[in-house]
Amino acid sequence: MNEREQELAQLNEEVRTCPLCPLAKTRTNAVPGEGPIDAEIMLIGEAPGFHEDKQGRPFVGQSGRFLEELLRSAGLSREQVYITNVVKCRPPENRDPAPREIAACAPYLDRQLAIIDPKIVITLGRHSMARYFPGQSISKIHGKPKRDGDRVIFPMFHPAAGLRSAEVAALIREDMLKVPALLEELRASAATTPEPVPDEGPQQLSLF
Repeated sequence: MNEREQELAQLNEEVRTCPLCPLAKTRTNAVPGEGPIDAEIMLIGEAPGFHEDKQGRPFVGQSGRFLEELLRSAGLSREQVYITNVVKCRPPENRDPAPREIAACAPYLDRQLAIIDPKIVITLGRHSMARYFPGQSISKIHGKPKRDGDRVIFPMFHPAAGLRSAEVAALIREDMLKVPALLEELRASAATTPEPVPDEGPQQLSLF
């Protein structure tokens, strides 16, 4: 096990035993996340649901099956991507995560991003979107990539929203199909040495 793998294993253990918010008292299992340590794509959802809480794995219910279908449509598989959530424990009755809970889990997500270091972060739903697009509406910015340093943030609707609405499901499918071309562009960009540019914060991409 190399150093990064050790760091991730330690982080996962900290999440599983985390006492930092009231969800520690109501969870069955915390859900750190899963996927290869060298994943080029990280998907960040909202919070575990009933099935995730039981199994300790992210996206294993209906939303997870839809997510796997979406990945396949883009020529990707679950085994190629890292999947996690903004909040690592299930909120009771699947309610929205509270600000206190999101804040308690934020350092875990920061560390996951640092260890995995993905090229693309796909935010699934408004709670993970808010981390990178504060004050924005998912209905307005979904499918529009934004550069954040060496990384690209790609906002999408949560798969659960697609299960409730055929119209939203069509939008999710359309957005996911943009990911392979975006990834190829980032790979090509990384293969060349860019000219240094001033750091002006996140920049909107015009890739599509």
